[in-house]
Amino acid sequence: METLNQRIAQAIHHQPQPTVTVLSSLLAVEDALGYIPVEAVEQVAALTHATVNDVWAVASFYPNFRFQPPCPHQVEICWGPSCHLKGASGVIAAVLDALGMAGEGDTPDGGLTLRYNTCLGACAQAPVTAFDHHLAGRMTPEQARARVQELLGQPGGENRHAR
Repeated sequence: METLNQRIAQAIHHQPQPTVTVLSSLLAVEDALGYIPVEAVEQVAALTHATVNDVWAVASFYPNFRFQPPCPHQVEICWGPSCHLKGASGVIAAVLDALGMAGEGDTPDGGLTLRYNTCLGACAQAPVTAFDHHLAGRMTPEQARARVQELLGQPGGENRHAR
């Protein structure tokens, strides 16, 4: 079984583009692992001849980078213009209520990460939500609540989602 350091090295040393940068290396690590561990910052610094502080500066600039392992379930709600106009606010409110949260982030039990996204690339299906990286369009608040409950294994969520 590959160690964490081996997985990091594999990600940063096998990038498809010819120019390797701090940002491209951080993106490669996050794509491979789902987050950026401290060890990756050190390896990216060594590969790109940057300081650890320079790598942290880039990593901390982008709010979508994670520095802790991701939760088992991910929900992304698009709040871009098309989705906003078609009812994303209601979807967001329903999901927050189902999770007992006030905003995006990880649930206290570490079971689910909720993120808002400026575009999921399916504007014609607005409002769009991604559940564990699977897009669901024309989402209603009720459907979103049921899907979240299903992901968390709560009553009321089974067999009620739209695909």
